[in-house]
Amino acid sequence: MQKNLIVIIGATATGKTKLATNLAAKIDGEVISADSRQVYRGMDVGTGKDLADFVINGKNIPYHLIDIIDAGAEYNVFEYQKDFLPVYEGILNRGKRAILCGGTGMYLESVLKGYRFLEIPENKELRAELELKPIDELVNILKKEKEVHNTTDTIYKKRIIRAIEIAKFQAENETLIRDFPKINHTIYGIKFEREERRKRITNRLKKRFKEEDMIGEVKSLLDSGVTAEKLKFYGLEYKIITEHLLGEITYNEMFDKLNVAIHQFAKRQMTWYRKMERSGFEINWIEGTLGLEDKIKLIIEG
Repeated sequence: MQKNLIVIIGATATGKTKLATNLAAKIDGEVISADSRQVYRGMDVGTGKDLADFVINGKNIPYHLIDIIDAGAEYNVFEYQKDFLPVYEGILNRGKRAILCGGTGMYLESVLKGYRFLEIPENKELRAELELKPIDELVNILKKEKEVHNTTDTIYKKRIIRAIEIAKFQAENETLIRDFPKINHTIYGIKFEREERRKRITNRLKKRFKEEDMIGEVKSLLDSGVTAEKLKFYGLEYKIITEHLLGEITYNEMFDKLNVAIHQFAKRQMTWYRKMERSGFEINWIEGTLGLEDKIKLIIEG
């Protein structure tokens, strides 16, 4: 609890939001979302915002980086990192505890790694010069710029050129990249056994269709002018329900397809967390079957 930032992660449907908000109520905290789709207004049910969980015993728990842009707009990790810092500093300046909660691995790492993510611009002059060179020479140039781990970067010419372009930009802009502060943090992960996780995902999906009108949410987005192509771009619920509303698949096909897709998504999330651990992040795993108060106690007692 002495670390500045408490981080709560886990696969989808593991109860991250409920834990974060109840913890915030105990320690006078505020919650920062680390979810790539919860930034969009009007995308509530499908993204699992669970806004009702932000009211604890009649008290509203402050939240951030949720509902900050309109559905249909584009948002990315670079913008997230830029938006995160003033929010985080504002929480600390108010004397509150900051709790980062979410399951988008790239967003989590963008603020925990301690360096700024940059959108690397195209260098047309460099590209034109490199296009004239054979692959062997390009590989040698790349190896001089950086240590090569990804073998596909040395197979395809376009990828080699892009890798050189990125490496040169990073070398020339090291000060800019390093200006993102290193944030003291402790990470807690909620984990369930695979079958229990699968059961939770399916049960939650049924609830979203039967009780929360997830189809109605997607229909409202389409009616408001968000294109089908854009909704499909957002993936999972928005992609597959849009296919159903367009008559491309039946209701049962939609449910089955979405159920499988979310299970696969949860598996990818767990793979990402294991990758984080291999790269040096310490994740304190908490059994999902523990009661809420027991989970909170584990975090508070450190």
